Amino acid sequence: MLNTYLDHFLAPVVVLTGASSGIGHATALAFARAGAHLVLAARGPEALDKVAAECVLLDAQALAVPTDVTDADAMQALAHAAIGRFGRIDVWINNVGIGAVGAFDATPMEAHARVIAANLLGHMNGAHAVLPHFRQRGRGTLINMISSGGWVPAPYAAAYTASKFGLRGFSEALRAELGSLPDVHVCEVYPTFVDTPGLFHGANYTGKRLRPPPPVLDPRTVAHALVALSRAPRDVTAIGSVAIPGRLAHAVAPGLTARATRWLMDQALARADPAPVTNGNLFEPSRVHTIDGGYRTLAVRAMPVAAVALAGAVGLGILWAMRPRPRRPQDTRRMAARPRRAR
Repeated sequence: MLNTYLDHFLAPVVVLTGASSGIGHATALAFARAGAHLVLAARGPEALDKVAAECVLLDAQALAVPTDVTDADAMQALAHAAIGRFGRIDVWINNVGIGAVGAFDATPMEAHARVIAANLLGHMNGAHAVLPHFRQRGRGTLINMISSGGWVPAPYAAAYTASKFGLRGFSEALRAELGSLPDVHVCEVYPTFVDTPGLFHGANYTGKRLRPPPPVLDPRTVAHALVALSRAPRDVTAIGSVAIPGRLAHAVAPGLTARATRWLMDQALARADPAPVTNGNLFEPSRVHTIDGGYRTLAVRAMPVAAVALAGAVGLGILWAMRPRPRRPQDTRRMAARPRRAR
C-alpha cells in the first residue's frame, strides 16, 4: 500500500503509538527515512518531542500528540489530530506494549488490569478511532504489534499472555469483519524478544533482575519489517528465528512446551540478582527512552544453553505429536473381521 501512495507522489501518513522508546522510537526513525509524515503518540510529552525532533532532522514532517492509549477519547483525538494536520491516515500502528512479571497471585490485580487495558483495549481503542476513516476512504492499513507471546503463553506473565492471545483473536475477528473491503488491511506482527528498555521499565514483582532470553532482536530489525509491511500488507508477520518454531511447538505439544518454558524461567530467576519490586511504567510514563535495552551483548554468553533448551523443547514437541499411537481394540477387531478379496 505504501508504494501506491509513493507512486502518486504523496508521502504516506503514519500514526504510531508507543513512539517514545524501543521499537516505537526505532520505527519512527525508519518511517522518517522512508519519507513518511508521522503522527507520534506516547504518554510522556518530553520524550515524544525529542523523537519528533529526530524525525524532523531526517527531513520528515512529524507531529507529537501526547496520548494514553487506554483513554478512548484521547485516541479519537489522536485520529482527528492526524487528519487535521495531514488530511488523511494511511497506516495506523498500535505499538504500545507493557508487562507485569511475577506470580499471578503475587501481582496486584490493578497491575493485571492495567496490562489488559494498555495491550488489548488500547489496540481496540486505536482501531475504533481509525476504522471509520479507513471505511470512508476505502483503504488503509492497521498494524497490531502482538509479539510471540500471542502464540506461546509465558508463565509469570499471565495478564500479558491474556492480552496478547486476546489481541490475536481480536485481529483475526476484525480482519474477517472487514473482508468486504479488500484495500483495508489488518496486520498482526509477532516478534520474539527484542532488545528494548521494556523489561527495565516494566512492572516487576519477582524480586529478581529480569533479562530477556536470547536470541534478542535489534529493535531496528522490527522497525524495518514494519516499513516493509506497510508497503506490502499481509495478515501475519513473524520476526525472529524462534518465533515459528515456538508457535509450532506449542501447537503440537502445548503441555510439554509450557513445562519447558516454566523450567527455563525458573532457572533464570533462581540465578538472577535481587531487584526491588516495582510498578514500573504501568501507571506513569517510562523513565528510559532509548531504542536499545543493552541486552544483546549480555545475552551472547547465555545463548548456547537457551538455544539448546528451546530446540529440545521444539523437537520433543514435534516427536510427541508424531508418535505412533496403538490401535484401539475395537479397531483391531474391525480389521480382523474384514473379509479379504479373492485374487
